[in-house]
Amino acid sequence: MFSRRAFLGGSLATCATSFACGQTSEPQPTILRLERRDIEVNGKAASILDIRQPGGMLGVETEVGKAFRVRVENHLSEPSLIHWHGLKPPWRQDGVPDISSPPFAPGESADYDFPLTFDGTFFMHSHQGLQEQLLMSAPLIIRDPQAPKQQEIIIELADFSFTPPEEIYAALRKPAMGVMSGMSMGAGMADMPDMKMGGDAKPDLNDVKYDAFLANRRTLADPEVTKVEAGGMALLRIINSSAMSAYHIDLGQIEGDLVAVDGHAVAPIRARRFPIAPAQRLDIGLIFPKGPGAYPILAILEGDRSQTGVILVAGDAEVRRAPELADQASAPIDFDLESRLRAEDPLAAQQADRVHRLELTGAMSGYQWSINGVAYTKDTPPLPVFAGERVELVFVNRTMMSHPMHLHGHFFQVVDINGERFAGAMRDTVLVPPKTTVTVAFDADNPGWWAMHCHLLYHMEAGMFTTIRYV
Repeated sequence: MFSRRAFLGGSLATCATSFACGQTSEPQPTILRLERRDIEVNGKAASILDIRQPGGMLGVETEVGKAFRVRVENHLSEPSLIHWHGLKPPWRQDGVPDISSPPFAPGESADYDFPLTFDGTFFMHSHQGLQEQLLMSAPLIIRDPQAPKQQEIIIELADFSFTPPEEIYAALRKPAMGVMSGMSMGAGMADMPDMKMGGDAKPDLNDVKYDAFLANRRTLADPEVTKVEAGGMALLRIINSSAMSAYHIDLGQIEGDLVAVDGHAVAPIRARRFPIAPAQRLDIGLIFPKGPGAYPILAILEGDRSQTGVILVAGDAEVRRAPELADQASAPIDFDLESRLRAEDPLAAQQADRVHRLELTGAMSGYQWSINGVAYTKDTPPLPVFAGERVELVFVNRTMMSHPMHLHGHFFQVVDINGERFAGAMRDTVLVPPKTTVTVAFDADNPGWWAMHCHLLYHMEAGMFTTIRYV
């Protein structure tokens, strides 16, 4: 059940509930506190939002087969609501304001309780306003207790600006925008003729010029350093919780095996570089060379030289600072990896009962983003779906910017890229590059009212958002 209660009014402190007093055989909920705190970025204090347990752990780490029994307490001075990205909760516990439930006010809490039937790398984040830009996100790791034990290294990527997100968004929406602190016109806005659809149009890669890129809340000026075993194994769980930024993960001198995307197993692919769009996750297995060594794991901003990351160290190896700029700008992300991914546990072969064609529309001029030419409002009707159907969503990108499209409450399988059918990866977020078409398939097996949107925060805010509803 989803519930709301005022926790600052003393209900928990006075043991008014069995959870607070421990007078029940059921396990107590994991407490998550929404709080504001300061970190240091580029030598300056930066105010961010956090999702932490009372003991300091960011997010939740649990096991498949257990209940997701969590109480979220709002210690902020503003309303909030948390979405469990990639999970399949009952609709009312999905955490989307005014669709699954209203946001809860300062001093209130919300309870969540639903079974966990799968393992993988997921995350949680605010779906309230622009709070996600203020780093209100955290890992959500579900482990298989039967899986072999190995070292795990969680890396959460984020983009950071000292400019308040409301100011970023307001500047983006101006019809004629100049460069300002915390902003970038981007390729398309700097050269408006290039935004015309067709011809030699150029893609726009990065709308916002960020002040820093973070890995586990730190820059490469003071990176997280983790000890690993020489000759041993480790699993990287990489989460891109950035509001707007995609990256290329660079493993440097080590080759890694990509074994899962968005929490779902894929046939392993070995490489030194892997792309990751906003809201996507990568699980990469590493085997370290014997003997001491230092191994930077870097995330290079798409189309840019900016990078962040962590340092893995085996033995007594010397740790050298990694530069915050790569030697050269990375390439735009395309379908090279996506077209090679194959699900280990694909959907059953079945014809689609229903197909929705979703044209991703809009332009950088005036920062207008939409689906099928309609910017979402509360009056936008949901897409029709019936329980039990196999549904295909055909994403047709008419714009000059990539859009990572996310469906709530379901997994989907990538089944077609630009007209080529294949049994691709199971995901919850797929990147649709400019002028391309991607088809995904899902089973309508979780009734409710579900959000579907571009996971670029300011695109979603501008209207590239819709819903699916069925009973």
